[in-house]
Amino acid sequence: MRSNSIYVSRDPFREFDALVRSAFGGGLSAPGAEAFSPAAESHREGDDALIRLELPGLDLSTDIAVEVKGRELVISGERRDERREDTDRRHLAEFRYGAFRRAFRLAPSVTADDVTASYDAGVLTVRVANAYAETQGHRIAIATGPAQVAAGETVSGEVES
Repeated sequence: MRSNSIYVSRDPFREFDALVRSAFGGGLSAPGAEAFSPAAESHREGDDALIRLELPGLDLSTDIAVEVKGRELVISGERRDERREDTDRRHLAEFRYGAFRRAFRLAPSVTADDVTASYDAGVLTVRVANAYAETQGHRIAIATGPAQVAAGETVSGEVES
């Protein structure tokens, strides 16, 4: 039986786009595209998966969202640039601002109730309970003899008149 696991959903062009942006200032991204992708790590702790993201300086109540959408755990948010152009002239700017989105595929047995999140010292920790637990299969009984057909139906599937 195959065990469940967490898979990271990746955009194959993200690294290329980041390289172009850093080399040419702006790159090929469409307006509103992600400005940065927070550093993340995931590891197994028993049957649980722990996912940690570095999100310093973000307001937990307004800047970060953790959601389960279908079979994905989606962590999204936005880091806003609070400086005012008319008074602030920076000589060095390495901070990245803008929207971000990280998605992790969940095992079919995981529900939204299995996901908890906490935020401390700029690090968001998301725990997915039983992400690696073996799911119990359901054995199907096999009948012997001729196939049973519903009333009024022939073996070919056509309905008799």
